[in-house]
Amino acid sequence: MEANAGEEGAESSPAPSPQTENKENGLPLPFMGMKVRRRASLLKECHGDYVGVTSDPYLSKILAKQGNAAFYVLVLFSSDGQVLFADKVLRFTGSGKIKRRILLITDFAIYLIDSDSDVLKRRIALAAVEKLCVSELNDNFFAIIIPSEYDCLMASTRRTEIVDTLVEFTRISSGFELEILRSNRFEYNAAADMVKEVEFQEVNGNAQRKPAIG
Repeated sequence: MEANAGEEGAESSPAPSPQTENKENGLPLPFMGMKVRRRASLLKECHGDYVGVTSDPYLSKILAKQGNAAFYVLVLFSSDGQVLFADKVLRFTGSGKIKRRILLITDFAIYLIDSDSDVLKRRIALAAVEKLCVSELNDNFFAIIIPSEYDCLMASTRRTEIVDTLVEFTRISSGFELEILRSNRFEYNAAADMVKEVEFQEVNGNAQRKPAIG
């Protein structure tokens, strides 16, 4: 669960527009209002770890703590506890705010880490994930559905790799075939007591997320 239990309820400001600038480099935020991906982007090699987890002392410390200090041995010498995917993503809160996070997937759990403070915000066991929701457009949005907790709506330019990783290793670890719901409109639990409906549409070649209803 997220360490800051009041994070969802405290966020009430409206979501930034698709042209909101990235404070780090002055460029528009990624994933928002982007054009549909070209075929060439689907041919990029998948490397898995795009943030250098093993060379980052803060990320390694988080995983070591969660894995009872066995992470360093496991990640180097065993298939157990290995980092399957790690990259920066955007997470959308129930109130519409956008949070930068590091999405880290091991063969046991999904981690959401604050990319600015290197603080673990949430840990989700792979076994708790019921399904993934994606739009029918070639966009970057996806939702992880966790019935026992609350769901996560996120965006990543590596959405396909994230989905493939979760499906493959859920099947390997438990034999469970993770459901993938493809729809331009779906509901998700933005918080334990908050159901939202999100809709996607293509406008002038751009895949856009309409404001959540609910």
